[in-house]
Amino acid sequence: MPVETFKATAHLQEGMVVKARSRNFEVTVDEPKSLGGTDTAMNPVELVLSALGACQSIVARVYAKKFGVHLDDFWVEVEGDLDTDGFMNKSDVRRGYSEIRYTFHIKTDAAKEQVEAFIQFLERTCPVGDTIANPVNLKLNGIVIEDVSGSKLG
Repeated sequence: MPVETFKATAHLQEGMVVKARSRNFEVTVDEPKSLGGTDTAMNPVELVLSALGACQSIVARVYAKKFGVHLDDFWVEVEGDLDTDGFMNKSDVRRGYSEIRYTFHIKTDAAKEQVEAFIQFLERTCPVGDTIANPVNLKLNGIVIEDVSGSKLG
């Protein structure tokens, strides 16, 4: 399959509220009050955890039949350790997660061996898990500076 480019925008609103958009969908993002936000929505690092659990869930739905695993119910608990002193520039520690842990909850009548093979496949196949677990080439495309009238400057 060819490479598909996904796109999103994140537009800062009042305070720390951000409206993130992709295709025809919008998500509100904020910070908890303890980090200077108004606590009206999940923050970006919580969205990362949610994206991982959602991706694992979607992969489970797409491939369960291939492994003969009927999913009566499936959900993922995700948690991560992040030292906020890094973000707040209070210490020289990693700014992102140092560890992310997840637990799969599966309600099924499939044999344990089937479920284990299925989970191993799921872990190898989840694009968000792969993005988190392996270095990705992150690069700035450019900077567009506009003056207060909305005109783009050189």
